Amino acid sequence: MVRAAIVGIGTWGRNLVTSVQGKSDAIRFVAGATRTPAKATEFCREQGVRLVPAYEQVLADREVDAVVLATPHSQHAEQIIAAARAGKHVFVEKPLSLEPREAEEAVRACAEHRVTLAVGYNWRFQPALNEVRQLFHGGTLGKLLHIEGNFCGPSAYRFAREHWRHDRDEVPAGGMTGRGVHVVDAMLYLAGSHIGSVFAQSDRRVHDFGVDDTTSMLFRFGTGASAYLGTVIATAETWRLQVFGSRGWVEVGDVEHLHTWELKRCLIDPQDVTRKQRPELVTFPKASTERAELEHFAKAAAARQPLAVPGGDEVHNVAVLEAIVRSAAEARRVALS
Repeated sequence: MVRAAIVGIGTWGRNLVTSVQGKSDAIRFVAGATRTPAKATEFCREQGVRLVPAYEQVLADREVDAVVLATPHSQHAEQIIAAARAGKHVFVEKPLSLEPREAEEAVRACAEHRVTLAVGYNWRFQPALNEVRQLFHGGTLGKLLHIEGNFCGPSAYRFAREHWRHDRDEVPAGGMTGRGVHVVDAMLYLAGSHIGSVFAQSDRRVHDFGVDDTTSMLFRFGTGASAYLGTVIATAETWRLQVFGSRGWVEVGDVEHLHTWELKRCLIDPQDVTRKQRPELVTFPKASTERAELEHFAKAAAARQPLAVPGGDEVHNVAVLEAIVRSAAEARRVALS
């Protein structure tokens, strides 16, 4: 049983705690720290979590094996490095950082101090996404040609003008940091290749303050496959991922992305390629992706096995985010090394 501390006890931090507390044999939250402790006192009491005044005290606590960071994006790298030096394993919410250099430094610090680092890309624990990956690996869908994704919703309306989620430095490229990075990670997972170039455009069209609300991107993978991604955060909730192979396509998408997805699959009839096929609906047993990702992290931490590694997808995703911001600002295609 890994004893964890939750750092950042807002809406998402609480969701992470309740996904495993009293339900898991792999991880249990024993402590917590937040910038506004008065707002978290009752929640921590209900969950049996000891509220600690400061992050530094969490790191000094011998009863804590790991920290789970649900904090603002710009704080991640510094907090991860401090945890690694204190010998604490780290689960951090996405994105890993806002700067590729800082992301690489954080990952290397964890490697040097032999602690496990995981990043909260819970889509990788969706049975439907793993089925898509297997369909490509097994040859059913043929060669990967193109991926289309969007992840949209009313995020621009949820927060007051002074909230950190309206800080353009904290949340670059609008919906990319809160939503789009999930889709990029899913694309990396399915493509098995890093992104070689990005062309992006991003605008603020609704408010006269805050972050961009309409962002769209074109990607080219190292394998030659292409992709499109859109994040509109001033509209109704929706998300979708459609993956095209040389033998057929698959699609997932709905309104709620945290429940267990269904999958639509449509294959070419090799005996009659002109025959229009009806998609097949594939369903999966219900599961909690938050619990799955935290238990995966806890088991790796207990065995001191690395998850996020130097040069891995988690660091590359940060480089992609930086390239998107640069491409939108300079109105040109940006190559990634």
